[in-house]
Amino acid sequence: MRPAPTGESEALERLEGLLSRVDRYGEERDRPDLDMTSHLSADLKFGTIDPRVVVSLVGESTPGRRAFVRQLAWRDFYAQLLAAFPHTKSRSMWEEYDRLVWRDDPGGLAAWTEGKTGYPIVDAGMRQLLAEGWMHNRVRLITASFLVKDLLIDWRLGERHFRRLLIDADVAQNVGNWQWVAGTGADAAPYFRIFNPVVQGKRFDPDGAYVRCWVPELAGLDAPGIHAPWELPTADLEVVGVDLGEDYPAPIVEHATARVEALAAYGAARGDGLTRP
Repeated sequence: MRPAPTGESEALERLEGLLSRVDRYGEERDRPDLDMTSHLSADLKFGTIDPRVVVSLVGESTPGRRAFVRQLAWRDFYAQLLAAFPHTKSRSMWEEYDRLVWRDDPGGLAAWTEGKTGYPIVDAGMRQLLAEGWMHNRVRLITASFLVKDLLIDWRLGERHFRRLLIDADVAQNVGNWQWVAGTGADAAPYFRIFNPVVQGKRFDPDGAYVRCWVPELAGLDAPGIHAPWELPTADLEVVGVDLGEDYPAPIVEHATARVEALAAYGAARGDGLTRP
């Protein structure tokens, strides 16, 4: 994919494009198979558009517009958070989570960075990141959760990988969102939020279009089976020419088992009885 044109006039054109679909933003913003994001993240990061200009033109006259403005406000929140707690760039916001025992798993980390985990929605996102230097926000959450909660790999390794590849990489936003996913930062939800990558894929890529775009090995599969090909009969896979373990990897971890292990690791870190998230 060619980089998007840069500059103030181009950013304003992207904003104009958003205005034609922003009223549906609240219902469709989590769908990576739909073109519902603003595509303004790099412009906001580099300053080719002012967030106040965006807010003034979008307004809050509909639920979709209000939903978009709330998302934009997260930028200010995370910027303020890093200013107030600069240690969060390299350490958990809450001290107890620095006691987490992370796995030393170079193979798992490599599979994640290369989009070869065996979980289609995760692999689609990681391959999009490699190809475009960008990833849909919902898929950023899914892929980050997989690294931290399924593989139990230190969130800081994922944060550095994203920061190195994302065109719109911003330290405050990146750190804040990774700590949100890891459950170690300023978050109203408890640490036991763990995304099921199959459920997430079925819910937010219901027809499998996003997975087919970035994981062409599975393009012949229909939804919802495309989100969990290891659950399909071998005969169904053979019909579309998919040999798990050869054409596409089998899952490198079993989600239900990984979830239990992650909760145990977090519980051990929280052994002092503190009630923070």
